[in-house]
Amino acid sequence: MVVQVGETIPDATIQYVPYDANEALEACTRPSPYSIHNQLKGKKAVIFAIPGPFTPTCTESHVPGFLEKADELRAKGVDEIICLSVIDGFVMNAFGKMLGVKDKIIMAGDGNATFSTALGLTQDCSKGGLGTRSKRFAIVVDDLKVKYVGVEDAPGLTVSSVESVLAQL
Repeated sequence: MVVQVGETIPDATIQYVPYDANEALEACTRPSPYSIHNQLKGKKAVIFAIPGPFTPTCTESHVPGFLEKADELRAKGVDEIICLSVIDGFVMNAFGKMLGVKDKIIMAGDGNATFSTALGLTQDCSKGGLGTRSKRFAIVVDDLKVKYVGVEDAPGLTVSSVESVLAQL
């Protein structure tokens, strides 16, 4: 079942490579665990998921939209912006570098789809050779309580876009 507004967000640990302006140090960094409950307790966060880094909509629209409006999200009280994909933290780090994300968005991997599955937001993309992936979605969380869930039912961006999230804050 898909996570609902009013519920406590499921706890899970995702992985990300912390941003470091010094490329030499960052290249040696291993992905760090990011515990959803430990990190988001007492904070407002936006978690948005992409089915795959380097894919057209994710690369051209979804992540760039959140990157462009990161300051607007923060002005509305958002402490953390997390981009999630069912892939490893190293790939998300490389994707973030390519887009120039720096420290504006946490680019996190949910390699085993543990968190995406707990949210009820996975999809079977094995027909295309991609296995289990997350659906494209956006969630607003405030002190671990879900305040908004926008899940795309078709290709493109509507309810998971940064504009839709901003309208909910």
